[in-house]
Amino acid sequence: MWQVWAIYVVLTAHLSKEQALKQACPSCDATQSCNCSSMGLDLIPSGLTGKITALNLAHNRIKQIRGHDLQQAVNLRALLLQSNQISSIDKNSFGSQGKLELLDLSNNSLAHLSPAWFEPLSSLQHLHVQGNSYSDLGESPLFSSLRNLSSLHLGNPRFSTIRQGNFEGITFLNTLKIDGGSLGQYEPGSLTSIKKINHMIISIRRIDVFSAVIRDLLHSAIWLDVRELAFSAPEKIPLLRTMSSSFAKKISLKKCLFTDATVPGIVSILEGMPKLMEVQMKDCTLLGTGQWYKQIHANQSQSLEVLTIENLSIEEFYLFTDLQSVLDLVSNFRKVTVENTNVFLVPCKLSQQLLSLQYLDLSMNLLGDQSLEHSACQGAWPSLQTLNLSQNSLSDLKITGKSLSHLRNLHHLDISENNFGEIPDQCDWPENLKYLNLSSTQIPKLTACVPKTLEVLDVSSNNLQDFSLQLPFLKELYLTKNHLKTLPEATAIPNLVAMSISRNKLNGFSKEEFESFKQMELLDASANNFICSCEFLSFVQHEVGIAQVLVGWPESYICDSPLAVRGAQVGSVQLSLMECHRSLLVSLICGLVFLFILILVIIGYKYHAVWYMRMTWAWLQAKRKPKRAPAKDICYDAFVSYSENDSSWVEDIMVQQLEQACPPFRLCLHKRDFVPGKWIVDNIIDSIEKSHKTLFVLSEHFVQSEWCKYELDFSHFRLFDENNDAAILILLEPIQSQAIPKRFCKLRKIMNTKTYLEWPPDEEQQQMFWENLKAALKS
Repeated sequence: MWQVWAIYVVLTAHLSKEQALKQACPSCDATQSCNCSSMGLDLIPSGLTGKITALNLAHNRIKQIRGHDLQQAVNLRALLLQSNQISSIDKNSFGSQGKLELLDLSNNSLAHLSPAWFEPLSSLQHLHVQGNSYSDLGESPLFSSLRNLSSLHLGNPRFSTIRQGNFEGITFLNTLKIDGGSLGQYEPGSLTSIKKINHMIISIRRIDVFSAVIRDLLHSAIWLDVRELAFSAPEKIPLLRTMSSSFAKKISLKKCLFTDATVPGIVSILEGMPKLMEVQMKDCTLLGTGQWYKQIHANQSQSLEVLTIENLSIEEFYLFTDLQSVLDLVSNFRKVTVENTNVFLVPCKLSQQLLSLQYLDLSMNLLGDQSLEHSACQGAWPSLQTLNLSQNSLSDLKITGKSLSHLRNLHHLDISENNFGEIPDQCDWPENLKYLNLSSTQIPKLTACVPKTLEVLDVSSNNLQDFSLQLPFLKELYLTKNHLKTLPEATAIPNLVAMSISRNKLNGFSKEEFESFKQMELLDASANNFICSCEFLSFVQHEVGIAQVLVGWPESYICDSPLAVRGAQVGSVQLSLMECHRSLLVSLICGLVFLFILILVIIGYKYHAVWYMRMTWAWLQAKRKPKRAPAKDICYDAFVSYSENDSSWVEDIMVQQLEQACPPFRLCLHKRDFVPGKWIVDNIIDSIEKSHKTLFVLSEHFVQSEWCKYELDFSHFRLFDENNDAAILILLEPIQSQAIPKRFCKLRKIMNTKTYLEWPPDEEQQQMFWENLKAALKS
């Protein structure tokens, strides 16, 4: 028995832990991954078990990691704790995480880092501790126990010191990222223990500190990624001469600042790097116009082949010079990208010096027809194979073709997103051009200007009404987002393998059209105006030899639902009878909806639905105005609510007694004082609001009257919800509470909570009744 009891206790404890975790983090399930991010947690949730391999606690309010918080999570592989408020971590907090591979503690409030935290993490590969508040990495080696570490991210705006020994124990890193914007003290040799760093990312502001760091990375950093460094002081550029001995193969400069005075020195340094193959500049700023104060003296790099410049800001770009000083340094470039940099001209001499250039991307610039003619002058870009001129200011396709016609090796040309419009009948093109992108160029009609040598043609997003070109070598054709109503002639493009004609105005395919394209492997005709039928699909499925035919699209919904899947193959489609008659189904549904609405209108007219709706609206308005009207708007001493069957008593007896009293009372009667032509409900509401009191003459007839109920309802919001004495009840004859209909629930409530006056049949007592009523009206 005691063994059974012990097992029961253990199982109960285990289940209670899982239940507690489930409450704190509902997304933690059998997938062994718990996503508890952005849940407002103040502590690491209890109930973590050995089943969990990934735990995401990012973007919470956790301030402390306690020793027992993660004790049971022995199989954790990933632990994400970034963007919390963690300021304290117990020494043995990660004692059970020997299998942990990813630990993210970035963007917290850690004022120091302790080696004791990381000692048990023998399997850790990725450690992120950037964005905290520590100013250094301590006195002793911090990461010496992390023998499998692959990527390390550290630093913050307050990080100021790196000492020798901080990185002891680390011999290889795939990525090392240091946020050292405030780094002011770097002890030489601090990074020499790391023998190889594939990607070194450093954000730094001081050139002297940067120079000291680079000196330790000369033989270890493969890709040097420098960010937010201002190369603005020419007197400090000599400090970087040590970079010329670096074995880095790639240099990235992001968000850096250059001037005309510092560019020559930097270029000389880069050209001197023996193994440098690629230079990348992204989101940088150049203060100047290329008026470099001295000629660049450097030996041409035999290894540098790739230059990428993206989003370079040159405020006075229109004054930029012809770059004479770099003409001797560019002949080995094979790939050049200058994107979104306001380039309006490439000097002819510079183009002629790019002897090895195979790939040139000048997209998102300001090149026009005349400037392109000058840039691609005779002898320019002799080895060029791929040219991207998309998103420029080209407008004449004939001039564009002629300017490039001498490029015999050019086979790939992208001139999309220019504004060509009408194109001529004949054009000159490079003789070996295979790929041409003319998408989004406002072309209304294609002519023989398009070269016949093409194997791939993209004319998507234009205004084409038809396609009738003879292109015998064409293999791929892209006609998406045009206005085509029929397929192109198959005989004009006999070698076509793939065609995209989606988002056009095709209504269907004939059997002859399909048979003529049997050689194709892919036909994308999705998002058109197909009227799908079982006969049409049967033909496509069984008689057409095209491997894939796509005819459906989620936005279209004109074709049948199984086809309305992006990339659905017709060959796998099975349609039901209803799906084959979509038009009939839509017509039937519309007819039923119309019939239903018509029936509602007839019923509403017969049973005065409009009137009841107006009553409901008036009732809601009355409910929203519980306060009494201002004293200046009060016209009557009392509004009298009574049944028509009691009118003789009200008009002949009560009115006489009250209106002829001294002083007289002003009474509001519906027969006499309601405004003619005004809706009766509005009259009731206005009369109640303009009366100091409301008299209810209660009788058996009153509780049977629908209008009396409305008057009681409308007055209830102003009178009784305020808990005042504005209502006066006169019981003309005895009424049993049980005899009051249920719809008069408010009357039941009033009679149980308010004192009322009873009309006495004895004449001697009637005088007392009038005195009490007058006193109530005066109160």
